[in-house]
Amino acid sequence: MKKGLLIVLSGPSGVGKGTVCASLRRRMPELVYSVSATTRPPREGEKDGVNYFFKTREQFLDMLASDALLESAEYVGNFYGTPREFVERTIAEGKDIILEIEVQGALKVKEKFPEGVFVFLLPPSLGELKQRIVGRGTESQDKIDHRLSVAVEEMNLLNKYDYAVVNDEIDRACERIQAIITAEHCKRERFQHELIAELQDLTTAKNGSER
Repeated sequence: MKKGLLIVLSGPSGVGKGTVCASLRRRMPELVYSVSATTRPPREGEKDGVNYFFKTREQFLDMLASDALLESAEYVGNFYGTPREFVERTIAEGKDIILEIEVQGALKVKEKFPEGVFVFLLPPSLGELKQRIVGRGTESQDKIDHRLSVAVEEMNLLNKYDYAVVNDEIDRACERIQAIITAEHCKRERFQHELIAELQDLTTAKNGSER
């Protein structure tokens, strides 16, 4: 069985990662969403293993200690992280899994899972990114300026990624990511490793039958 892919979708705040990821999953219902672990209590209607893997603080710290998380962060007093076992099991089953995450988290994942496919979502321009952030209408000018400053710093990390996709239009961005996934599945290396393993099995079986 061919292994699946881990697709890591990342980019600066306001670029539309969540919207693109949701649209991509509608287009590709076979694409598994990477469920995070968290220590925050479930909200009404949330289900364990669907929205999050809900953990106690002690359980989460145990996962950290045993290197069971590809990345983790603390936000407003609660821990969040990406369970390694869920990702590896999904890939072993031949399914593709997508992780939508901020830039620093994506770089942590790359350290532990470099074979992932890392896609950086870019705005059409910094001016457009500013308009999207301002359009939320929920933040002060200082926070907007800070977000833009961080976004510039994050975009300077583009060379850490495998692909860049401009989110100028959601459907077009999804089509580009789908093309990336198709191309990754057609890479020579994926077939070469499996072919070598099959040839080794055939050689072993032949040698065994000749004895």
